[in-house]
Amino acid sequence: MSKEGYVQSGGKAVVIVTGGGSGIGAAVADRLAKTHHVVVCGRRQSSLEAVALRSGVDTAALDVTDYAAAQKLIENVVAKYGRLDGLVLNAGMVTSASVADMTLEDWNLQIDVNLTAPFVMAQAALPHLIKSQGAIVAVSSVGAIQTGPGLGAYASAKAGISQLMKCIAYENARFGVRANVVAPGWIRTEMGDGEMRALGISDSLEVAYSKVSEHVPQRRAGTAMEAAEVIVFLLSPAAAFVNGADYVVDGGSLIANSGMTYFDSQM
Repeated sequence: MSKEGYVQSGGKAVVIVTGGGSGIGAAVADRLAKTHHVVVCGRRQSSLEAVALRSGVDTAALDVTDYAAAQKLIENVVAKYGRLDGLVLNAGMVTSASVADMTLEDWNLQIDVNLTAPFVMAQAALPHLIKSQGAIVAVSSVGAIQTGPGLGAYASAKAGISQLMKCIAYENARFGVRANVVAPGWIRTEMGDGEMRALGISDSLEVAYSKVSEHVPQRRAGTAMEAAEVIVFLLSPAAAFVNGADYVVDGGSLIANSGMTYFDSQM
């Protein structure tokens, strides 16, 4: 891409965003819509239509674990626009169960959505990204680095997506392709709201987010747009020499020594 974020042939750059109907994916679409051709995909047509109405992006309703449909989406976008410059792998899910109690069905579903589906889409996109010297950004999680109860499948998949992006970055850097990861902490999204309700900390989402952020140095959850801004940076020419990196967007939670947070009250 040129320094302005447009392809050098004169048209707008083309970016696909999975899980683009809400949360971080929708924020990425909103952020890119004025300067890029953006195609958002997700399972809920109504959510996609809301993003399209607001930002004027294209939409495609699909389940990312329908691998044939995911591959076809790549083909359709390239057929329409003639190229593909960026792929944001944001679709994800989490269900909580201990390793001892987790069913194989739950394990397979989370691995499929969070790891195998991104692999399929990245593989299908790579020939086109090589032509455009484009970029992939995958949304991982701080759960890929540190974990908690009930996150065996989710954390494993997110750690896997991080390593997958490093492999893609290494193998395709010589062709001008970059692949990086954004690892959010607590972000206020529809998915985050659902996790707050499942945890049952409080009837109030404000109180729940406040509780889980007590030991985050910035003392709050992030916004979807704060995560989206980092993704947009990694897609852009400004990040031309950033490849195979993990960008943590967590308000500093991973730098906090849990054994030292007792002393916060003493400061």
